[in-house]
Amino acid sequence: MGDMFRSEQMALCQLFIQPEAAYASIAELGESGCVQFRDLNDEVSAFQRKYVTEVRRCDDMERRLRYVESEMKKDEVKLPTLRPEEEPSAPNPREAVDLDAQLEKTDNELREMSANGASLQANFRHMQELKSVLENTEGFFSDQEVINLDSNRKLDPEDPAQAQGAAQRGQLAFVAGVIKLERFFSFERMLWRISRGNIFLRRSDIDGLVDDEETGRPVLKTVFVAFFQGEQLKQRVKKVCTGYHASVYPCPSSHAERMDMIKDVNVRLEDLKLVLSQSADHRSRVLNSASKHLPRWSIMVRKMKAIYHILNFFNPDVTGKCLIGEGWVPTNDIPTVQDALARASKTSESSIPAFMNVIETNEMPPTYTRTNKFTNGFQNLVDSYGMASYREVNPALYACITFPFLFAVMFGDLGHGLILLLFASWLIIKEKQLASIKEEIFNIFFGGRYIIFLMGIFSIYTGFIYNDVFSKSMNIFGSAWHMNYTRETIEDSTLKSITLRPNDTVYKTYPFGMDPIWQLADNKIIFLNTFKMKLSIIVGVVHMIFGVTMSVVNFAYYKKYASIFLEFLPQVLFLLLLFGYMVFMMFFKWVTYNDTVEGPLSPACAPSILILFINMILQGSQDTPEPCKEFMFEGQKSIQQVFVIIAIICIPWMLLGKPLYIMFKRRMSGAPPPKPQSGGGEGHGDDEAMGEIFIHQAIHTIEYVLSTVSHTASYLRLWALSLAHAQLSEVLWNMVFSMGFNYDNYIGGILIYVFFGAWALLTVGILVLIEGLSAFLHTLRLHWVEFMSKFYEGAGYAFEPFAFKTILDATEDE
Repeated sequence: MGDMFRSEQMALCQLFIQPEAAYASIAELGESGCVQFRDLNDEVSAFQRKYVTEVRRCDDMERRLRYVESEMKKDEVKLPTLRPEEEPSAPNPREAVDLDAQLEKTDNELREMSANGASLQANFRHMQELKSVLENTEGFFSDQEVINLDSNRKLDPEDPAQAQGAAQRGQLAFVAGVIKLERFFSFERMLWRISRGNIFLRRSDIDGLVDDEETGRPVLKTVFVAFFQGEQLKQRVKKVCTGYHASVYPCPSSHAERMDMIKDVNVRLEDLKLVLSQSADHRSRVLNSASKHLPRWSIMVRKMKAIYHILNFFNPDVTGKCLIGEGWVPTNDIPTVQDALARASKTSESSIPAFMNVIETNEMPPTYTRTNKFTNGFQNLVDSYGMASYREVNPALYACITFPFLFAVMFGDLGHGLILLLFASWLIIKEKQLASIKEEIFNIFFGGRYIIFLMGIFSIYTGFIYNDVFSKSMNIFGSAWHMNYTRETIEDSTLKSITLRPNDTVYKTYPFGMDPIWQLADNKIIFLNTFKMKLSIIVGVVHMIFGVTMSVVNFAYYKKYASIFLEFLPQVLFLLLLFGYMVFMMFFKWVTYNDTVEGPLSPACAPSILILFINMILQGSQDTPEPCKEFMFEGQKSIQQVFVIIAIICIPWMLLGKPLYIMFKRRMSGAPPPKPQSGGGEGHGDDEAMGEIFIHQAIHTIEYVLSTVSHTASYLRLWALSLAHAQLSEVLWNMVFSMGFNYDNYIGGILIYVFFGAWALLTVGILVLIEGLSAFLHTLRLHWVEFMSKFYEGAGYAFEPFAFKTILDATEDE
């Protein structure tokens, strides 16, 4: 946990690598994932860099891999899943050449098979449609001796009988084909229009679905024959068929010729089926063979492309015999980087080993916080607000405890906390099996499993404090109250209620949490309201004081000792003398006023803390009846006046202290006043104009003074959500589950199961999920706004090292 107090210390390193060892060196660094490289060729376009040819070759290999993978998806070929230990390393240049050749061979073979397969499928569909035309038009040509319908047969000019018959009847022509059923009716109307009703159209639907040659989807098709007279009309009909994507096929009108043609088509169909079957088997063998290597090929190509991409960041020296690169490295990982460079030099048999130098720089390094699976969730919550500045105090370390605690204050129920604990425990126990699930919503819960686990534990704790289990109380230690009324008094029907005074009826202190007798009290809501309201203010003020105190750690580390006296001291005094004093009055009131004494210290004379605080700020007063007193102790009014005066003095102290100190420091150093600059930044830089410094400090002072009031009031959400959660839980119990207890016979036993199911569903859905999400978001806001704004700047940028694991995980998510 010590690593989480601040981000890792970073060093800007310069790498000197021989060109022959550059590829192996970057491959080793990619496996270690310790270096964030800087681009030393910003002014050079991507097409003019040294390794652009290699990057293009990797792009071409990725394109081939995508094509092979898409073909596998078409044929539903499953890819094997590689375990992390089976992932291949980056290929060396010789292996890359062999991989490129293998991918090219597989790609060309699949493309050739796809083209041939598409051609064979098209021929097979055409043969099937031709067969359907020949078979379905059998009834259209019933009497060839009476009417000549064969448009392909020539009349014998020497036969006077045929010539005379043709002259008398006129020769009819026809066109036969196949069209989609959905287009046929529009097709029929178009033929009628172009022929002015001089076309006779017949159709016969094809049984079953036929694959569409345009989309490949199964559709309904129909066979049609159009009879007409004249060559000119024939050309029009064919143009309409082309426009409607209707396939036209030759169809003799002679029965004998049709039968011979059907036999020929059947023979060709059988041959095509055999060829298609053999082609599919060969394609399946090729895809299954490629599927065994495709995951390894994909990883190797991605790693190789990433290496050349990083090598384009390097800058060759003047002689061209060395590559120079720069990158940020955590100081704890410098030995790891040196070992990786040594291994790469040995592997590539380089004559000169690669080496690394640490460069001194004034540039702000990236922020890197080392986490594990437990702390990663809390760190992500903090990083969502803003990446910490370099070596800034990390709030995630304290959020590991304060976040689930504040959540539990709002979600305090032992039963609901147990549900969260069981769910998180299941996620933790099964985390190895569940880590492979890529569903987005589930991954949100899975990533925060340890947060949910702690929220469940703390909710169980606060549930014991509130003595609340699904809106019911537990009498573990026995109530500390006893009844001092007689039976006749209790059974008196004229009494609506009886009062238990602590002085007469309390004989001990309940050891832990809330006394269960409050579950039966009429003033339960009033009592819990005051208790939880004061508790939320106390927790909030302590939380904010802790946040302000953490700013001292930042000031001391960055050696801004003047800020401790000019910023921290007035801020903490302002907070303590006003709201810290209000918390003191709460505890003093609890200790001083009780039911065992009479007079000014009796409960009836206890003053309102809120009224006292308002009168303290406004310097007002209130009338109190005898024997009560306005103040709780002697000299309280004078102390309050002193506190208010000091708090008011803290405002100009915060407003003018730091700007005047900077002005005095510049005059003592004799430096010329800086010129005003456009734009601004965080904090007060040495080159910032004094006018901007005064403006920034005024903004920060106004923000702090106003936010001290608003943030204290904001912690009242702890009370409000806790009360709402308890009341909603009680409503669900009384209006749903308890209805099953109203029946004494066997029906009541059945209804208990029914009502229990409804109650359990509503409890999990509303009180655990919805209320839990609401409490989570409110807790997140209390940390981001009320706590972290007191000391956390969040103006850094993340450390993003070159790591193959990150690259491969990002590709899988896409």
